[in-house]
Amino acid sequence: MALFWKKDKHAAAPRGWRAIVLDYFYVVIGSVILGISFNLFQLPNRIAAGGVSGISIILHYTLGWEPAYVIWGLNIPLFICGILILGRSFGYFDYALKTLIGTLFLPLSVYLTAGWPVVTHNALLGSLYGGIGVGFGLGIVFRGRGSTGGTALAGQVFQKFTGLSLGICVSAIDGMIVLASAFFLSPESALYALISIYLQAKMIDVVQLGFNTEKMALIISDKETVMRQAILDEIDRGVTRITSQGGYTGDNRPMLMTVVSQSELTHLKQLVRAIDPDSFFIITNATEVFGKGFYTRT
Repeated sequence: MALFWKKDKHAAAPRGWRAIVLDYFYVVIGSVILGISFNLFQLPNRIAAGGVSGISIILHYTLGWEPAYVIWGLNIPLFICGILILGRSFGYFDYALKTLIGTLFLPLSVYLTAGWPVVTHNALLGSLYGGIGVGFGLGIVFRGRGSTGGTALAGQVFQKFTGLSLGICVSAIDGMIVLASAFFLSPESALYALISIYLQAKMIDVVQLGFNTEKMALIISDKETVMRQAILDEIDRGVTRITSQGGYTGDNRPMLMTVVSQSELTHLKQLVRAIDPDSFFIITNATEVFGKGFYTRT
């Protein structure tokens, strides 16, 4: 089978070498944080929170195998399978290279930090701190547009043969690992693993999206012109006028869309109520907002 990498036709303008180097730095640092969190919190407390790392914990306590070697022994074949089986759907060359680096550096960091003193032998604390640490490390790796391989690659392979969504495939694999930990370790270990998995997902969101959550407001009002000008003048935020149509009446109704910070939301609500108490007003979270007045695009 011929191997080739596809070019991202939707890519933005070429990124500078500093941004590219920073991406690889993120992948390495994130992998190191993963390894440290694994050895300090998850391994000593038997918390097999999914992934290849979870498999290594189960095999460590049942067969006495060294976790770093297990991770290497599973990640490298999975990476090769990703190339041979998935072909061009495996990803772009840059992503594949970062995945290879994450695949190698994660077990290396597990190996090098294996002798570090354990922080806690309390399983609950281990699941909490382990979930935060692993999620933080994964979030940094994802910020670098990379991966650490593992069950994510296995999920892609299963997706190719089953036709199921990637999320379902990865969740099914991690679920089987957690069930295996309940059988081979203890039911309590499986419950703590679920706690750790939940915190991992939340920490990844924090690293990816940050703590700042702007608010997007959609306003339908008969006093659209006055409302639009008030938002521009008094809150100093941009407004987009969207043409909408009532589902019941079929009448055209202009809708205003604006994005404000959390501190400006109360002012906006008071403004809308004062101008038109009968307006239809929707507020929703906008986790990432780029542009003038908010954040620069990275």
